[in-house]
Amino acid sequence: MTPIRHNGSAGSDNDAVLDAVRDCVLAVGVRRTTLTDVARRAGVSRMTLYRRWPDVRSLVGDLMTREWIAVATGAMPERRPDMTARELLTVGLVDAVRDFVAHPLFRKILDVDPELLLPYVLDRRGASQEALLELLADVLREGHADGSVRRAPVERQARSVLLIVQSFTLSLRTMTDEDDPELSAEAFLGELRGILERTLTP
Repeated sequence: MTPIRHNGSAGSDNDAVLDAVRDCVLAVGVRRTTLTDVARRAGVSRMTLYRRWPDVRSLVGDLMTREWIAVATGAMPERRPDMTARELLTVGLVDAVRDFVAHPLFRKILDVDPELLLPYVLDRRGASQEALLELLADVLREGHADGSVRRAPVERQARSVLLIVQSFTLSLRTMTDEDDPELSAEAFLGELRGILERTLTP
């Protein structure tokens, strides 16, 4: 799966706008970002933005979708003939969590505007979560076929895996103590890989 983009010049224009809002958010946070700031950075008029995005939060929502899908898909390892679907999934998910917690935009939102993430934890699934569930379901089906993944209803299994990975992504820094090697981020990522291996192994 590749990051969702639009075709042609519209896609380029959208990426320029999303790049601009990313720069604004990294500089001042979401609450201090305005459509005027984004339009100026993107080199477009405010009316151009208003035709697609009614406010900054909707812009940031599209930005998060683009960025989070890119992180998740980029973390998946290159396929090898000797790699099972379970190994592909566990390695890719652990690397994705590592990349998420280091991602500048993710860190900025957690530090300054964490309430932006709450709806996707407490109320509803977002576009990036739906895309990640599709990716998970595809690899889980491969794992069922090659015998490396425990058989279960695919949609439920994908959602359960995402719940595990999402909790590590959002809360990892609250549990780590980098002065203690046994409680470092890498130590917890090792635990995550073990949890995924155990829940997916037939």
